Amino acid sequence: MNYNWNWGIFWEQTPDATGTYFASLMSGLKITIILALSAWAIAFILGSLIGIMRTLPSRWPVRIGNAYIELFRNVPLLVQLFIWFFVVPELLPGDLGTWVKQLRNGPLYSAILGLGFYMSSRVAGQVTAGIQALPKGQRMAGTAIGLTTVQTYRYILLPLAYRIIFPPLTSEFLNTIKNTAPALTIGVLELTAQARSMQEFSFQVFEAFTAAAVIYLVLSAVVTIAMRMIEKRLTIPGFSGGK
Repeated sequence: MNYNWNWGIFWEQTPDATGTYFASLMSGLKITIILALSAWAIAFILGSLIGIMRTLPSRWPVRIGNAYIELFRNVPLLVQLFIWFFVVPELLPGDLGTWVKQLRNGPLYSAILGLGFYMSSRVAGQVTAGIQALPKGQRMAGTAIGLTTVQTYRYILLPLAYRIIFPPLTSEFLNTIKNTAPALTIGVLELTAQARSMQEFSFQVFEAFTAAAVIYLVLSAVVTIAMRMIEKRLTIPGFSGGK
């Protein structure tokens, strides 16, 4: 049986007459970007805190940080999304749980939390590595001039560590974008979900997923180019290949 190619399908109306298939893909792209940016904000902030905890002199923060990473890094993302969407609302007190389940954008919020916590474990590892890559003299210098531990991290260690780990953080951000796709399993209409919907209604499977692949490639290329431009400005001589 021959496949009937139809690249003009993108400009045809969807069955619900809300617009063209191309418009639905752009709507999915918008949700993908919102999901990725929101999840990355959680991942970066929380991952930084956990990463810092793992470099403190006290044992308990280190143990808590290690346990956090092992928990969220080793449980598959899909399982975590199901837990946030199906399980967490059931664990909340009656009225609060009902309110959460009735949220209009509940699936999106669940996906943001699930992806954010999952990626935070990866960011934490990068932050820890960045701080540990610094010469020990940096920490000692902060102590010598009378800085507190918080001030030493804020003014000396973290500014240097973030610049060192900027390339791997770029890779993690790209992973965050790609990891938005499993959100379709809990009802988030991101790019992959819209491509799947297009395929189911039009039966043009190759066109639908080719378009999705191209959009992902373009989005990743834009992010990569932007991050490389920033990276060049942040390179520290003697670190991360800097000269």
